[in-house]
Amino acid sequence: MTDMTADAKRGPAAADHSEGMSYLETLPRRLVTLYLPLSIILIVLLFPFYWMALTAIKPDEQLLDLERFNPFWTWTPTWKHVSKLLFETHYPLWLWNTMFVAITSTILSIIASVLAAYAIVRLRYRGAQWVGGAIFLAYLVPPSILFIPLSTVVFQYGLFDTPFALILTYPTILIPFSTWLLMGYFKTIPFELEECALIDGASRWQILTKIVMPLAVPGLISAFIFCFTLCWNEFIYALTFISSTQHKTVPVAIVNEFVDGDIYRWGSLMAGALVGSLPLVVLYAFFVEHYVSAMTGAVKE
Repeated sequence: MTDMTADAKRGPAAADHSEGMSYLETLPRRLVTLYLPLSIILIVLLFPFYWMALTAIKPDEQLLDLERFNPFWTWTPTWKHVSKLLFETHYPLWLWNTMFVAITSTILSIIASVLAAYAIVRLRYRGAQWVGGAIFLAYLVPPSILFIPLSTVVFQYGLFDTPFALILTYPTILIPFSTWLLMGYFKTIPFELEECALIDGASRWQILTKIVMPLAVPGLISAFIFCFTLCWNEFIYALTFISSTQHKTVPVAIVNEFVDGDIYRWGSLMAGALVGSLPLVVLYAFFVEHYVSAMTGAVKE
């Protein structure tokens, strides 16, 4: 009798919830509604990486003759392409250039984005919301439109064919989105914490560095991952502003150095793409939870 009374008090919401959970109890339904879609998504997402890794370890004759050899597997893997990439080219130097440019540009962008996002969200001044919207609209401008005027500026300042040309231009595409992301995350931090700090005599700088930023670590990690990934994979600016081989980044270098007219060195190309993607894979593997939580907080606002 007590159980019936409790069920009646819970009402139809509890019944609907239990019915929804029981929908996946049978194996055929789980196969159709859960396992099959997940399997298709995994195959679509992971197949390019499998093809890239397979091409990197295939012998040259198997890369060109797909009729005699299985295109989806090899029984005679070779490390010739990877060895040639690491020891017979400037790939380690290209990797270092990419890492240096990406980290430096990301740090500069995060510093500017934190200051801009906090000022827009917390400092009350006229037109703050319009400023935030304008900053995000700047992110929607395609880089293919901006690289021509930026190349003129870079050349006039004597930065052409130097890493600083990329370090100073990448923040133009990183700061708008990072500011918008951090604005959404800063809004989730209770303003009462800052009011208490202001009453105790703390300055705005102390509030930002000792209260807001420690609470916004997931948002900062998310912005860092976004900026780092965009810098690592950027192609147009790196192709336009860098001409010498020793200063190139990985995305541009592997395309320029391993493509001779209509001859593609697929083994070296895929080996370079595979090795170049490993740092990003490691980065996402360690911080994926913070990245998702920060994106959720930003979208919520």
